[in-house]
Amino acid sequence: MSLPRFFVAAPLALGVHDLPEAQAHYLSRVLRLTAGAPVQLFDGSGQEYIGQLTQVGKKSVQVELQQCIDGLAESSLRIHLGQGLSRGERMDWAIQKATELGVAEITPLFTERCEVRLNQERLQKRLEHWQQIAISACEQCGRSKVPLIHPPQQLKDWQGTVVADLKLVLHPVAQPLTEHATPNRLAFLIGPEGGLSEAEVAQAAQHGFQPARLGPRVLRTETAPVVALSVAQQLWGDF
Repeated sequence: MSLPRFFVAAPLALGVHDLPEAQAHYLSRVLRLTAGAPVQLFDGSGQEYIGQLTQVGKKSVQVELQQCIDGLAESSLRIHLGQGLSRGERMDWAIQKATELGVAEITPLFTERCEVRLNQERLQKRLEHWQQIAISACEQCGRSKVPLIHPPQQLKDWQGTVVADLKLVLHPVAQPLTEHATPNRLAFLIGPEGGLSEAEVAQAAQHGFQPARLGPRVLRTETAPVVALSVAQQLWGDF
């Protein structure tokens, strides 16, 4: 039986720790764990810590970490996903599934056909929300490192600065992914609802992005990263 496993946004080490309020509330009020219960924690460093709860109160929980183990190895293929911003739960879904599929970095992108408008306050809240989605996905799937969620950028700014051995932009008229040589670092550009404009695809090409297709059908913006990342991990990563 697997242990309750949680991310803690602070460096961990062997010994006694007071858990942050959110994790303390979940362990004590939701899971109703008591002193002596075993737990497993990770802090994003790649290490995992196994221990047991020593004190469980209404507002605080203390844990003693007794063993440090290596976490799940990250994919040998480092992927940076540039995802066109979409409405509602579509963006949440893309970030959750990209995390499960081993992506290293995600940058939400403002594009010509993007219908999402965010002021500074809403942007910060969305960024925090997306980061929590990635953390929850790591807790579920076993990853020991949380992907970096960058603040949203304009497409033209991101595509001119992203660094990768192979840069691909999904496009329905292009060569299949299998036609490309094996990279160590991969950048994927995926459009929003409505896709990228021809001008944006042409501009991406000027920055070294090569068109690639996944098959004969046009995929939705939240489906495309799942398929693209799965195929990339199968071809060049750890699937």
